[in-house]
Amino acid sequence: MRLAGSCHCGRIAYEVEVGDGITEVYDCNCSMCRRRGGLLWFAPRSALVLKTAEADLATYRFNREHLAHHHCTVCGIAPFSEGTNPKTGEATVAVNVRCLPEVDLAGLKIVPVDGASF
Repeated sequence: MRLAGSCHCGRIAYEVEVGDGITEVYDCNCSMCRRRGGLLWFAPRSALVLKTAEADLATYRFNREHLAHHHCTVCGIAPFSEGTNPKTGEATVAVNVRCLPEVDLAGLKIVPVDGASF
């Protein structure tokens, strides 16, 4: 199954392959995630196809700079981040499922992650 996602204004738009769907997401308490309120779902980077110009992505890195947190310069929404899986070395994407309108947030299992301790 493929879902469409975007920032609020649509300047950053993408599609992501979610297999049979998204059932579990992560609620991280790091200084970034706590402030922006995203719910994250991880997949191989190859699952995400950017539908808009890569030049429209603004990127912020902090702490150990393992993730490239992308956001829109117009509306400020952060629809996804990119990084590398530390266990496998695979390119990974962390999709903010709040930016996927077709996902029923009430039906998700939310797993707390203590990112503040990393």
